[in-house]
Amino acid sequence: MSDFPEIYVIRHGQTEWNVAQRHQGQLDSPLTEKGRKQARLMGGMLQRQNLDLSKVKFFSSPLGRARNTADIALSGFDVALREDDRLSEIGFGQWEGKTQGEIDLGWPELSKLADEDPIVWNFQSPEGESLTDLERRVDAFLAELTGPAVLFTHGILSRVMRARWLGLNPYEMLELPGGQGVIFHLSQTLGHVILEK
Repeated sequence: MSDFPEIYVIRHGQTEWNVAQRHQGQLDSPLTEKGRKQARLMGGMLQRQNLDLSKVKFFSSPLGRARNTADIALSGFDVALREDDRLSEIGFGQWEGKTQGEIDLGWPELSKLADEDPIVWNFQSPEGESLTDLERRVDAFLAELTGPAVLFTHGILSRVMRARWLGLNPYEMLELPGGQGVIFHLSQTLGHVILEK
């Protein structure tokens, strides 16, 4: 485990493209009603943490789905929310907006990697970002944190963030839990804890 400050990592609520199973990357789609409900529930979870708002900083990816989740979740908080590009989702390049079926048809040689080596596959989209790109973004962000923080971000970026905080290798990262409507709490005393409604 690292000596980074305590963080709460929150993936955005469900979006229309999540339902349609389209790769969003740095494109965007609106939250569904379920996604807005998840954001409200996660706001309640944060309130039950009794955070010292004089010490905790709040950050969000600038992408609409994360920012909207943050705005809904923090509606009961009197805090400043800072956007940070480094919390944006992986850039999927030519795969953004496409379903897995469309990717399989358009890039069959790369699609074979999904079963053979999911780490390689997730970070090989044409014109997309590599794992190294994301690790650099995350490492730079974590290095600047001076105290506890709440981070509104995305599915893959969340895994990379938590893996870097925990000191995991990429294959151990794949074992981390995912999902929407939960909060991942990382602290020196508790380790990696999932907060649920």
